[in-house]
Amino acid sequence: IGENIQLLVDRPDGTYCFRLHRDRVYYVSEKLLKVATSIPRESLVALGTCFGKFTKTQKFRLNVTALDFLAPYAKYKVWVKPGSEQSFLYGNHVLKSGLGRITENTAQYQGVVVYSMADVPLGFGVAAKSTQDCRKVDPMAIVVFHQADVGEYVRSEDTLT
Repeated sequence: IGENIQLLVDRPDGTYCFRLHRDRVYYVSEKLLKVATSIPRESLVALGTCFGKFTKTQKFRLNVTALDFLAPYAKYKVWVKPGSEQSFLYGNHVLKSGLGRITENTAQYQGVVVYSMADVPLGFGVAAKSTQDCRKVDPMAIVVFHQADVGEYVRSEDTLT
């Protein structure tokens, strides 16, 4: 979301911040943060909305729980055709044949938000091809690598915090 991160922190309904707790990054209001300071860290399970977590190799991975906050401010977007929505929601990559639209000047390996053609955010991905490369690849080529989708609410409901 680039410089739009400022819109997440300074909101009209109060100031929000990001906090790291047990390798997870949480998005929380400062009011709730002040209340949570009365709870010992080892007793605290979660705080606010989980945006993602750091893996054991210290790489950050976005959680689908951040989708509602990040989607309105996304710079790079991909729209998938109705026939490919279900495939993406089952955890598969987006193929060129399922690509509806893509934001201009999307670079290769750029993070993107995946939308349905009805502008409903479905998840996150990484652009496997740039916008220019998408025009000339074959229909079975992968254009977006799957990262997270709203189908994870059903598939992984036990592990989402």
